[in-house]
Amino acid sequence: MLSHFDYLAFQGINHLAITEKFLNPLMVLMAEKAEYVFFIGILLYWFFQKSQNRRMVVEACLAACIALAINVLIGMLFYRDRPFVVHHVNWLIPHAKNASFPSDHATAAFVIATVIWIWRKRDGWIWLVLAGMISVSRVWTGVHYPSDVIAGMIIGAGTAFIVHTYSKKLKVLDRVVFWIINCYEKIEKSLIKRNNVQR
Repeated sequence: MLSHFDYLAFQGINHLAITEKFLNPLMVLMAEKAEYVFFIGILLYWFFQKSQNRRMVVEACLAACIALAINVLIGMLFYRDRPFVVHHVNWLIPHAKNASFPSDHATAAFVIATVIWIWRKRDGWIWLVLAGMISVSRVWTGVHYPSDVIAGMIIGAGTAFIVHTYSKKLKVLDRVVFWIINCYEKIEKSLIKRNNVQR
């Protein structure tokens, strides 16, 4: 059930779409497109050939899959309408009328940002700030309550730490991570070799 404080916090942030209207284009961009920066970042880390980077990327992808699966389960058990469905809001971006709690955008952003922070502290702070901006933008644009994005932050960051911890402690998980990286690198070497032969 939506608490009174949560709704007041939502109103305060969402009302900024009127009082600070000049920031709306940035918030719309963050709410709709900033997630692609994370996808591009993951690809760049993967192809910047360091075994440590590739392990980090595999951990991020595994953690993201688990965290988003948790979100689906929570959304089914504790369904909550989005703010624009039940309230008059400053609704800046189109969105389906599906489950509001928890926020998939906040979860995905924080799970990836946290994994990067665990492996690369300096880079990680930048990604965490970007994840925070995405979370705020989802409330600003009227598609989530503050508790939606806070829950997403907790699920994302928590899952990242759990996957990182147990990828080292559990031999099975460690082998899965190694196997994924090894399979890709074998395919990559094979393609490079074939390309060289054709030349």
